[in-house]
Amino acid sequence: MSRLHELTLPLSEARVRELRVGDMVTLTGAVTVSIGIPTHKRMADAVRKGEPLPVDLNGGAFFHLSTYVREQDGVSVPLYLNPSTSTRYNAWMPDLVRGLGLRMVGGKGGLDDASVAALRECGCAYLSFLGGGLPLLSRALRGVRSSHWNEYISQFRLLTLDVSELGPCTVAIDAHGGSIYDNLRDRAQGRMPEILERMRRARQAT
Repeated sequence: MSRLHELTLPLSEARVRELRVGDMVTLTGAVTVSIGIPTHKRMADAVRKGEPLPVDLNGGAFFHLSTYVREQDGVSVPLYLNPSTSTRYNAWMPDLVRGLGLRMVGGKGGLDDASVAALRECGCAYLSFLGGGLPLLSRALRGVRSSHWNEYISQFRLLTLDVSELGPCTVAIDAHGGSIYDNLRDRAQGRMPEILERMRRARQAT
């Protein structure tokens, strides 16, 4: 049975390892977001070289969430949050998870086996955000804490946002390697023989 966890960032490894696939989560605190492939490459290069990022992500959250920041009377205002497909970033996620001390990553669509291995090794969980859930997710926005690499378009920048009760989102890959995507695939494959047999009988009946 799934549980709802109301979490405040930053998080300890022990707290994240308490989460299980299918649990629901809301997050309050600072989350860092970007959907830029150049941004991911730049982050991973810094990790590999042992260079610090302009924002400390240890114990924190890094999400594949798109946002646009508008300047209003000298104040940076984030207008929305919308999830992006995480598999686009598979090449860099293992290095980011291992090198930055992340406790939460997420977006939509999951991550590959190499990334899941890094999550399991480091005590990090992957959260699945509701596709098309922009109005719900955007209600959590409270402001911009920092903005780096501003030579990129807004959605590609390394943005740290203040959020309150962001979610609910689903623990789709937990820190033990359990995966909702694997569970769904196994269920689908288990049903395949029955489906094929029903199709064969239907063809014979016509």
